[in-house]
Amino acid sequence: MSEQISSKLVTYTAFLITLGIVGISIISVIFPALIISNTYEFPNELDPFETSPWTLPIIISITSLLSLGFLYKNEKLPSMLNSSIKFILNFEISKRVAIISGIIILGLYIGFSTSELFLDEKNQWPDYFILEEALEIWPSTDHWNVYIKEQNTRYVRMILLEVSQDFLQNIKLLPFAASILVVVFTALVTIQISKKRFAGIISMIILLQSITFTDFDTIAVYENFWVLFYLVSLYSIQKKWWHTSPILFILAVFSKAFIVTYFWMNLFYIYRSDIPKKTKYMLFTSYVVVIGIIYWIFQSGQSIIYDDVVRFEFNAFLDGFTGWGNNMQLDPLAILCIVPLVVGLFIKSLKGIKQADSILILILGTLLAGPLISFVTDFYFILPYRFIPFVVAMAIGIGVFLSKED
Repeated sequence: MSEQISSKLVTYTAFLITLGIVGISIISVIFPALIISNTYEFPNELDPFETSPWTLPIIISITSLLSLGFLYKNEKLPSMLNSSIKFILNFEISKRVAIISGIIILGLYIGFSTSELFLDEKNQWPDYFILEEALEIWPSTDHWNVYIKEQNTRYVRMILLEVSQDFLQNIKLLPFAASILVVVFTALVTIQISKKRFAGIISMIILLQSITFTDFDTIAVYENFWVLFYLVSLYSIQKKWWHTSPILFILAVFSKAFIVTYFWMNLFYIYRSDIPKKTKYMLFTSYVVVIGIIYWIFQSGQSIIYDDVVRFEFNAFLDGFTGWGNNMQLDPLAILCIVPLVVGLFIKSLKGIKQADSILILILGTLLAGPLISFVTDFYFILPYRFIPFVVAMAIGIGVFLSKED
């Protein structure tokens, strides 16, 4: 009984904290000037309570979806609508149909995206010139420009980009392959948690409808290696090759140092996983060792770069919450459905799917990463591609929400 109470306490805590951070993010969308008008260091005439065009759609979406869920839970819906929702929640497909469906979805995605491999990034992204110059001196970090130095400390990323450019003759090829695998592992993680193949297919569709994801899926300068390694590090936790999880996390960090803020989410994922306690303890220990190794490498090999850009500013932390709303403008599904999704995952967790808590924590952590980075440095900018893990977490969350009623 005490274990059940403890589990419920974890569920309620994960839900309330996530809802709080999501609420702040949504408020920053409804009132775009609310935070910045109070943190901007110079006098301004901004109206903190001026609403955005998103206000009415957000209110309608949250109200209608939560009302629908409440009426369904209490069996107050018309019988036909109630039966339709129950059918969707319990609908499943065979392994063969799931594989064929997945191949078709990936085929369409690859077919529509392949032409992007032949676009010149010099004409797309100014940051490509930094990457290009960094590749010219790789693996050296001896350069007067701190941004070029920092590029070449992302060892895993630079190795993969160099292979793609020098051996495959197209720097975009491996980044695109990584994005394809992100779609695949989004489905696999969803199936692993929900125990439902149909949910995995839905998660693929949700991810691929995201403009945030498809805008950066073939871009070398903003590649998805880090997202892929991180996603596989989660998936491997409940597999026989669980011992590779911390190694994959290291690969993610040295593809993009930004992701070091995600390590605590892995620890929570391990805690909520349905694996033997002995395996959990070994994974916890492995991650502690990994974090120690990463810290040692940063201090010994990269301190010359990072020490000069560290500073602590609370106003920057608050401003960081505006990044999500600013960058999700082209992803209406995320803005309109995130609050009902958080509530839905909470209910799923109470019904026994404990890893729904892990998805709540993933949503929380991917939203908090930007403000946390802004708090300690202004070296990184909160650009849209940094929210790809959030979009992945949301896609998985929607799939998990579709897990079977029974």
